[in-house]
Amino acid sequence: MKTVLITGSSSGYGLETARHFLARGWTVIATMRTPREGLLPASDRVRLLPLDVTVPESIKAAIEAAGPIDVLVNNAGIGVVGAFEATPMSHVRKVFETNTLGVMAMTQAVIPQMRARRSGVIVNVTSSVTLASMPLAAACTASKQAIEGFTGSLAHELGAFDVRVRLVEPGYAPTTRFTANIDIPVTDLIPEAYADFAQPIFADFANPPLTTKESDVAGAVWLAVNDASDRLRYPAGPDAVALAQVA
Repeated sequence: MKTVLITGSSSGYGLETARHFLARGWTVIATMRTPREGLLPASDRVRLLPLDVTVPESIKAAIEAAGPIDVLVNNAGIGVVGAFEATPMSHVRKVFETNTLGVMAMTQAVIPQMRARRSGVIVNVTSSVTLASMPLAAACTASKQAIEGFTGSLAHELGAFDVRVRLVEPGYAPTTRFTANIDIPVTDLIPEAYADFAQPIFADFANPPLTTKESDVAGAVWLAVNDASDRLRYPAGPDAVALAQVA
């Protein structure tokens, strides 16, 4: 029986991915800052662990408690939407601490066991903002683009030890809590000077022609984990797939 550890499993992509793997017979270690019972079906193949990917001691404790894992899914992330000029650098740093450095830290923590076994898969969940430039997303895009480059390089390093590294690139999913963990109201990040520019962009967000569902991302993660080829990128959702085709 294989084991997957998923970060950011309290909602959205992470929770749906945990359900997806559990339904297919895997042992699931679902991590989140504050574990809550009842998120996943009762099963002896489910473990909930506390984890804050920005805290080294929390990472160490979670990895030790998890024991050997076959797959790491780096899904935890936070968003920020607004004019970069108005985005406090303290929040930009917070975004990078989770979206970029948190992913790197979790990856570094599991490499030794996977390298020693010469097996394992690491899946880094980024975003379709890496597939096409999008306005009002500069800081978030930068944090995710960094992981795209990191993953591509790391795939070569770990491939030498038969460890696979993958990217899953979700599209826009309005049903997720993408901005729920932002400390700053979006309205505060749109100064008056940007109002006319931002209005049609937010109107498009409200009525997108194509969107991504949580199940699209869970399916893409499953495919990335079980694909034995050397493929690196897996766009998730109809809008992300469309962007990848023209990228």
